[in-house]
Amino acid sequence: MNVNLHMKSFRVRWAKSVFYLFTFLPFCLSVSCTQDNYEKGEGEYSQMTADFVEAGVGNDKRINYVVTDEGDSLIAYPRFTAKSIETADTVYRAILYYNRVKNDKGQDAADAIGLSLVPTLIPYTIDDLKQVMTDPVRLESIWLARNKRYVNVSIILKTGQPDTEDARQTIALLTDSVQTHHDGRRTLCCTLYHDQGGVPEYYSLQRYFSIPVSRIPADTLRLTINTYEGQVVKVLSLL
Repeated sequence: MNVNLHMKSFRVRWAKSVFYLFTFLPFCLSVSCTQDNYEKGEGEYSQMTADFVEAGVGNDKRINYVVTDEGDSLIAYPRFTAKSIETADTVYRAILYYNRVKNDKGQDAADAIGLSLVPTLIPYTIDDLKQVMTDPVRLESIWLARNKRYVNVSIILKTGQPDTEDARQTIALLTDSVQTHHDGRRTLCCTLYHDQGGVPEYYSLQRYFSIPVSRIPADTLRLTINTYEGQVVKVLSLL
């Protein structure tokens, strides 16, 4: 099954979109990189690494560098692009599949194999929302990146081929409250908004999203998620 998300919502610097829509269309998020006139040869996957990254894109829509969640800065070698890279001079949130190499100057570099964009969810409050949808998902994992720039979440969605083109799943992050503790620490309480949107629940599909820590006005994140096994509350220190 293929999934299409509203692509502009992937750009790290683009934060106006609050809902992220999942619908079945002939498009796959996990794409191979376009690398002109370059053949990797045999064994390209033998040393492959997969990391969450911020990918810096130049004015020609090619990725110049990546910064991993481990805090490593790597030159893109060779520079590359992908069909999902639509905007120049920006930074994308993504999972990069690559071999770690040295470039011709001896610098640490990433020889890209594939790129999968990751949506960033910004916590927000909406007063006129008539109904908060919390259709169940499966929570696989949630963790703070080692560089403390993102909270990463892995969920499993139930999905299938819808009867109409309008059927789509909607994901968002709603702010419930901000709690201030006696020692001055603050906790942001959020709920995962999920509307199944008429999409059948035949198959399981793993999806990641990231929450920028810079957009969390607190020291701790408390995230409530409705799962098929019941409500789950995860509390994560951001310090």
